[in-house]
Amino acid sequence: MARQTVLLGMSGGVDSSVAASLLVQQGYDVHGITLQVWEHEDDQIAVSKRWEERGCCKIGIAKYVAQRLRIPYEVVDRREVFQQGVIDDFVAGYASGTTPNPCVRCNERVKLRSLYALAQERGMDHVATGHYARVQQVNGQWSLHRALDARKDQSYFLYRINPAWLPRLLFPVGHMQKCDVWQEAESLGLPVEELKESQEICFVSHGDYRTFIEQEMPEAKKPGSFVGVDGEVLGQHAGIAFYTPGQRRGLGIAVGQRLYVQKVVPESGQVVLCAEDQLVQSECQVADLSLFDHALGRQPVVADVKVRYATPPCQATLLPSEIGTLQVRFHQPQRALSPGQSAVFYDGDRVLGGGIIQRS
Repeated sequence: MARQTVLLGMSGGVDSSVAASLLVQQGYDVHGITLQVWEHEDDQIAVSKRWEERGCCKIGIAKYVAQRLRIPYEVVDRREVFQQGVIDDFVAGYASGTTPNPCVRCNERVKLRSLYALAQERGMDHVATGHYARVQQVNGQWSLHRALDARKDQSYFLYRINPAWLPRLLFPVGHMQKCDVWQEAESLGLPVEELKESQEICFVSHGDYRTFIEQEMPEAKKPGSFVGVDGEVLGQHAGIAFYTPGQRRGLGIAVGQRLYVQKVVPESGQVVLCAEDQLVQSECQVADLSLFDHALGRQPVVADVKVRYATPPCQATLLPSEIGTLQVRFHQPQRALSPGQSAVFYDGDRVLGGGIIQRS
């Protein structure tokens, strides 16, 4: 009987490297692939930099892992689609006063979409990545779930994937604790001291996002007014693209109390500042929905909601509207909701769907 085939996305990080090892151990016919989305590597550059300093995907280490596991490996160029679907979206979002999440868009538009399309073209059975998430089938229905390691769970970034892909997706490390992944990496002979965790946006890892936006869109540097919640002008800012709700650092405003960005108003070019206790909101509207459970669009549902990857979920009531959006009413007010960010809905560990927070 022929072994089942898997197309595995290999970033060169510890998680996808361990995923490759696990799949081989489980008897799959694994084909490794790196989707090159950003910085080009050549041999001269590669020997002069540590692996984790070389852009989003570390081609050198992915190739090493594939050779060690004796699986076929290739690099596929996806820089153009990444530019259009992720970078242009990122820059345009900030320029219009929102705070987009590029990792959400990358999984939706580039990484998993590209891997799934390539697997279909090649007649392969499965697609796998090193994401911390799980896919389960319950009563004949496929669903996306949180990883067992709650601290590393990445389901927040995956809520926009096509539900039709779920039966063919494999997330080998989603059932593991991160400490066990590191142990597996050491047994594989990986240079774990070089596989540090990146907490940065991949394409701005050599500077902050404000510098990146200014380079990509110089016209974003368009000064305007800082104003208080009462409309009083408090000073001048560098451009609305460089500020996001909840921000305190880098404002350059001294008025005798700590001020935070409450919201950005692109129509007037103003950035509204407030005291910390004025950052909280009790509800928000969520649009551009991507739902696994369509009951959310038909009736009120109480769910756990994550409004940022790094913050714990909070309970809320989701109210459908006639215009295809959801009104999210939080049972406890939330701090500094950011238009452009994703709100992801959960029932326990199961992902119900999510959408993009809108400007109020």
